[in-house]
Amino acid sequence: MNIAFVDLKRMHQPLYEELEAAFRSVMEKGDFVLGKGVGEFEAAFAAYCGSAAACGVASGIDAIELALNAAGVGKGDGVIVPVNTFISTALAVVYRGAVPVFVDCEERSYTLDVSKIEAAIKNSKAPVKAVIPVHLYGQPCDMKPLMALCKTYNLKIIEDACQSHGATVLVDGKWAKAGSLGDAGCFSFYPGKNLGGFGDGGMITTNSAKMDADIRVLRDLGQNGKYNHEVIGYNSRLDTVQAAVLAIKLKHLDEWNASRREAATMYAEELKSVDCVLPTEESHAHHVWHLYVIRVKNREELKKFLTEKGVGVGIHYPFPLHITPAMKYLGYKAGDFPVAEKTAPEILSLPMFPYMKREEIKYVADCIREFQKTCQSR
Repeated sequence: MNIAFVDLKRMHQPLYEELEAAFRSVMEKGDFVLGKGVGEFEAAFAAYCGSAAACGVASGIDAIELALNAAGVGKGDGVIVPVNTFISTALAVVYRGAVPVFVDCEERSYTLDVSKIEAAIKNSKAPVKAVIPVHLYGQPCDMKPLMALCKTYNLKIIEDACQSHGATVLVDGKWAKAGSLGDAGCFSFYPGKNLGGFGDGGMITTNSAKMDADIRVLRDLGQNGKYNHEVIGYNSRLDTVQAAVLAIKLKHLDEWNASRREAATMYAEELKSVDCVLPTEESHAHHVWHLYVIRVKNREELKKFLTEKGVGVGIHYPFPLHITPAMKYLGYKAGDFPVAEKTAPEILSLPMFPYMKREEIKYVADCIREFQKTCQSR
């Protein structure tokens, strides 16, 4: 059996006619950049997230950088970044001339360990101005204690929700969508995301009218009206074609997320007898399972074995950021973040996408069991 790591065809096949009609509509109108459809999708996405506004940009990393800019983060400022995340989170900080201040992850959820932020603030040589909680693998960071801490230290919160479209988090007895609680929420529409386009794209949600207005100027070359360039801006606009695709797919996001949750439940059942650490859903979070990440010994051997058996797998992420060569200039060393360093060599992402079949998940589990029996018999 061959099982792709991500099978996008199952999501797209029922939408072919509607997507083709959307392409034709954009071609006929010819409004390919910041067309009417962009504004319509922004309004729909803001409503979905429960945010006052949403502004489409070119990518997830642009979303984080522009949000930091609009939040007043600049050269020499410190920004708390979880050391266990995709490098884009840290790169957006670096692009602003700011300094990533790394913090370890929790061992159960792999998300930012909020309890370690205060020490990082006090030990940072750069004055910390913001925190980027990453809602990792589809599970939100614990926002209640983070929001209280940021209020104490007067820090901006820029949520990285690039992997958590539709996820919710519990704060003061109420469930809120990821990306709606901070000063800004940042999303990626890379094709493999829970809500993905047919290319790159991103979005920034916010409840601040000023921040939204500033981001709209920043994304369009710093201009407020044609040729009226008020600030140094970016060419970071969400294409109308991508907005048209995403507007159609947004209507199906909750259904796709529910299907991912069903797949996660089936994985938990099928992997009961497997010697591995299963992912958790924390009490403060409603997980949307962008990734299904287990922890195993002999990770590289298992990865090779599954690949040979036709099972697509991934590693998210093989190295904590402080060990990545690009980030060594920050001066961190091995041993500084023990939880991330412990888990990184063991994590393995199994196939996860909407409409996975029980027999596919059972096959993956059977292959892992076969591998472990082979190891035991050596």
